[in-house]
Amino acid sequence: HQAGGPAKVAVISSAFFGTISGSSVANTVTTGTFTIPLMKSIGYLPHFAGAVEAASSTGGQLMPPIMGAAAFIMSDFIGVPYITIAIAAVLPALLYYMAVFVMIHMEAKRLGLRGLPKEQLPNTKKIFLAGGHLLIPLFVIVYMLIKGYTPLKAAFYSILWTVAVAMCRKNTRMRLSDIVAAFDEGARSALGVAAACACAGLVIGSVTLTGIGLKLANGIVSLAGGHLFFTLVLTMVTSILLGMGLPTTAKYIVLASMAAPAIQKFGVPVLAAHMFIFYYGIIADLTPPVALAAYAGAGIAGANPMRTGFTALRLAVAGFLIPYFFVYSPELLMINASVANTTVPAATAIVGTVLLSFAAAGYWLRNLNLFERAVIFAASLLLIQPGWITDVVGAGVGAAMYLLQKMTLKNKA
Repeated sequence: HQAGGPAKVAVISSAFFGTISGSSVANTVTTGTFTIPLMKSIGYLPHFAGAVEAASSTGGQLMPPIMGAAAFIMSDFIGVPYITIAIAAVLPALLYYMAVFVMIHMEAKRLGLRGLPKEQLPNTKKIFLAGGHLLIPLFVIVYMLIKGYTPLKAAFYSILWTVAVAMCRKNTRMRLSDIVAAFDEGARSALGVAAACACAGLVIGSVTLTGIGLKLANGIVSLAGGHLFFTLVLTMVTSILLGMGLPTTAKYIVLASMAAPAIQKFGVPVLAAHMFIFYYGIIADLTPPVALAAYAGAGIAGANPMRTGFTALRLAVAGFLIPYFFVYSPELLMINASVANTTVPAATAIVGTVLLSFAAAGYWLRNLNLFERAVIFAASLLLIQPGWITDVVGAGVGAAMYLLQKMTLKNKA
């Protein structure tokens, strides 16, 4: 019922669906079937509705505990338990969704987008009483992963719980034919993952034994002039370009052998380096001309795919800087993290993400001119750079811009 309410619901529902789906396209077509028509029904333009869903759904592959085949391959590649990767992905995923949520809120304020009338809202209590039991298998799989069980065993028991829980109510009860169909679909889906893992072994073996991975890593570092920032920029561009033409899993396999070692040469922890390329490979699903999630959203909305893709890119633009946060502050990935050394980087990352969203949207308390947007953008970058001096300056500039807007609004009144 709030400003931009249906669009915000698209963000939240896509985030929740992302916890059990490792595919941005699947997330778009599943939740978008409900959210896109809802947005259009109260006056949202088709391309904007499709873009909101595409931007929201793309983050689904970042959302633990189920992050797609590439995350399981990462676990095997760098030799850490999958639950470690899932825990590391929590804060970046939340930052991404916060960035998209703030952008949509600012766009709603700027464009005057309304929410759903309160009398049309469903009864939350009745919905949870009717279908809330279906959340139990999700809690089971998360609990078993946290307790240290293998993903295979956690998934197996979650399947058993799913069938058992579904039988509790008549409206969710599965027939024998439904269970057989589910087994069939699961087996078919597993074939793609198995093939990807086999290909990963071939690529990794070839790159390691021939030494080409080390040569390419040295080439990237040399081209970047030996600077970490420019190495990250080159890796980001490469990851996005590869992600346009390759699925996330295939893209990760290629870059894990070639680009990740280049980042590690600067002392960046191995998990942070691999999460960096993993993150941008997912964002590529939003990047025209091959924006698969945007194409899916445009199909449901009946909009132009390219226009939808560029709108989704603008809505998610704040998310493009989040990987730089955790490369410069690995504590955000829970690497050697403690309350003392994680609180400040997390707080500055949140403030920086919000400021970046304001700059990208061109709206805060009021419409921002180009100069104000540039200043706020600079403040967000200062908050990314670790160090108390840059943090204080960035926060100070942000506070000054807030007070300036309050003063202009007061004078105008």
